[in-house]
Amino acid sequence: QVTLVESGGGLVQAGDSLRLSCSASGRIFSIDHMGWFRQTPGKEREFVASAVWSDGKTYYSDSVKGRFTISRDNTQRTVYLQMDSLKREDTAVYYCAAGEKRSYYSVAYYYRSEYDYWGQGTQVTVSS
Repeated sequence: QVTLVESGGGLVQAGDSLRLSCSASGRIFSIDHMGWFRQTPGKEREFVASAVWSDGKTYYSDSVKGRFTISRDNTQRTVYLQMDSLKREDTAVYYCAAGEKRSYYSVAYYYRSEYDYWGQGTQVTVSS
């Protein structure tokens, strides 16, 4: 019903920047929120950032706040993740996710269960 495609990953040095992109296709206007998660071998997929169309709010994990910025296109279900001051610890596969509007009032956007669609991932490697 919804397909997500990420791009923009690559190999950079510590302190450098990257910008990831995620474009949605299909029933894109059913999407209420989109976000980014990342995963390294042996670890759970963890929340990075999210953007919500219904109220315009953004959310960040403590580990990236102040360094990463999520932005969105108002006419499309497209999000970007501007990553500055990259650290070696940021190395991971980054996944784009999208969720439809929930029926309950409070939504925990940092939970994987709040998202219904996932992209294939894009590798980000930070060397030092």
